[in-house]
Amino acid sequence: MPELSRRGFLRNIATGAMGAIAAASSLKPAYSSQRSRPIPFGSAARTQFIEADGQYRDSLLQYCSRLTPEIEFKWDQIEPRQGQFSFEAADTVANFARDHGKEIYGHTLLWHRSMPPWLPDHLRETRDWSTVTGHIGRMVGRYAGVRYWDVVNEPIDTGFRDDGLRSSVFLDCFGADYIAMALQAARAASPGAELLINEYGLEYDLTVEHDRRYHFLRLLERLKKDGVPIGGIGLQAHLDLRKGPVSQAAISSFLKEIRNLGLFVFVTELDVTEADYVMSAVERDAKVGAEAARYLDVVCDFEDLRGVATWGLTDRYSWLGLPPEEVEAYKQHGYWRDGTSPGFNRGLPLDTDLRPKPFLDALKAHGVGQF
Repeated sequence: MPELSRRGFLRNIATGAMGAIAAASSLKPAYSSQRSRPIPFGSAARTQFIEADGQYRDSLLQYCSRLTPEIEFKWDQIEPRQGQFSFEAADTVANFARDHGKEIYGHTLLWHRSMPPWLPDHLRETRDWSTVTGHIGRMVGRYAGVRYWDVVNEPIDTGFRDDGLRSSVFLDCFGADYIAMALQAARAASPGAELLINEYGLEYDLTVEHDRRYHFLRLLERLKKDGVPIGGIGLQAHLDLRKGPVSQAAISSFLKEIRNLGLFVFVTELDVTEADYVMSAVERDAKVGAEAARYLDVVCDFEDLRGVATWGLTDRYSWLGLPPEEVEAYKQHGYWRDGTSPGFNRGLPLDTDLRPKPFLDALKAHGVGQF
C-alpha cells in the first residue's frame, strides 16, 4: 500500500515514553465475543525465506494455521512472459502449507501493481478478456484446495472518478464491470470457493479514508444488487501510528454496513508502521501492540470474522523497513551509534530474533490464534 512521506527525524523522547507507557495499559484483554473457537491466525510468507531460514519456518508452523503467499501467487510471478509459466515458487509454498496441515489464502488474482510487463500493452491492443479469465481459471484450477481468494485487490482510489474506482488497465479496457466480470470468472472456475475484494486505508478518521470507505461500500452495494458472487471483504489493516490512533467509531460504523450487506470479513495484512524510531524497543513495542489492540477491539467483535493475518510474522522479514538514507540520518543525529537494530520497523508480532512482542499479546487477548 502507499506510504505517507517520512516526517522529521527528531522526536520528543520524553513525550514518546509517556505515551508508550500509557499505551501498554490498553493491552488488557478486551475480547468479549462468545465464539466457541479461536479466530484463525495466519501470516504472509515467502518461499525464499521458508527454504533458507529454519527458525523462521518453525515459527510459521508454531503460530500460523493459514499462510498467504506474499508474492508467489501474483500474476507477474506466474506468467512473467506471455505463455511462459513459472509455478515453482507458488507450488513450493502451497505444498509446504499442505504438508504441514496449514490452509493457503489465495492472494491475489487481479492487482494493478503485480501485472507482468507484457500484459498492459496486450490488453490495450486486443481488449481480450479471455486473457484475464484464462489467468483466473489457471490459478483457481491449479490451487483447487484454496478456499478463499482475493479476486480483486485495491480497486478503490479516491479523488478521480465519481464511482471511486482506481485507474488501471483493467478499468481502461473493460470498464467498471471488470470487477464483477472477474468475480464471475472466479466463480465459474470454482463453484465452491469464497470470493473477496481486498482493500486498504479504511481505519482512520481522515478525509481520504472516509471517502475510501464510502466508495468501497457503494461498490459492494452495486455488486450485491446485481447478484455478483462476492462473499466477503479483506481488510488489509496496515495501521500507521503517524496517522494517530485508529478510529474505532469509523471502523465500527463501516462494519455495520458490511454486516447489513451479508458479507463476511477477513483481516488480511495487519501490521503497524511506527511514528517514532528513537524510543527504546520496549516503548516502541508497547505502542505498536496498543494500536493493534485498539483495532482488534472492534473487528474481533464482528460476528462473521473468518480470520486475522499479519503481513509477515517477524520484523526479520518485514516490508516496513526504513530507507537507507533515513537510517543514516538517524545515526548522524546520535541514534543507533552502536549499530543496534537500525532500519527495522517493529510492527509485527515477533521481533528480528523471533521473540514474541506485545503485538502477539494483543492477538491472544482478542481470541486470535492458538499460541
